[in-house]
Amino acid sequence: MSGELPPWCEPLVSRVRTARVEDFTRIRTPTTGGRASAVLVLLGEDPAYGPDVLMLQRAATMRTHAGQPAFPGGAADPDDTGPVATALREAEEEVGLDPTSVTVLAQLPPLWIPVSEFVVTPVLAWWHAPHPVHARQPAEVAHVARLPVAELVDPANRVRVRHPSGWIGPAFQVRGMLVWGFTAGVLTALLGMAGWDRPWSQERIVELPPVGAAPAPYAGGGPDGARAEPGTASGSVRPGR
Repeated sequence: MSGELPPWCEPLVSRVRTARVEDFTRIRTPTTGGRASAVLVLLGEDPAYGPDVLMLQRAATMRTHAGQPAFPGGAADPDDTGPVATALREAEEEVGLDPTSVTVLAQLPPLWIPVSEFVVTPVLAWWHAPHPVHARQPAEVAHVARLPVAELVDPANRVRVRHPSGWIGPAFQVRGMLVWGFTAGVLTALLGMAGWDRPWSQERIVELPPVGAAPAPYAGGGPDGARAEPGTASGSVRPGR
């Protein structure tokens, strides 16, 4: 696949250039404090299933965010030159992503996560040269998948989750993953900005599973880019061919 940006991606790129914190969350980002971090929102395309986004599932044994689906990413290192460098480094460390296979499209506004005191900058990118990726750090990453946008916006896969604290927010039930919290909030905003969102019933509310609960196995078909290789516990992923 060439490095040329596909037409379906252009409306989103144009819109995010003017994106504000308020487009993603009601929580204001503090002007000082918080630990700088970044995540990579990596869009790809499968020839048979269309646009997709790279996602990983945190290991159930982690101290924080156990078992949660998330974008690749993490805290900034002192040697990182900025959020883009952090997001690409973390993606390489977590799933073996080749940074040269990625075209960075936009750096989104820094978003505040009060519970962890992180200031997270999402980095939107186009995967112009997809390649196999896998969980390089099983102690931190349990599974890697490319989730088709068509399945993310399917009303049948949209729900709201209720946290034990009483908080309720948007979520996606796709390929055995329950995507919720910060990640679901960013996805929801981006899908709307791209014009891909479809009406869905917000009356479907599911209770958040216990911390560390194992994800349901995905037994269906789907794009090669989201299918685990036989015999690999970590869930390697092949790009679409």
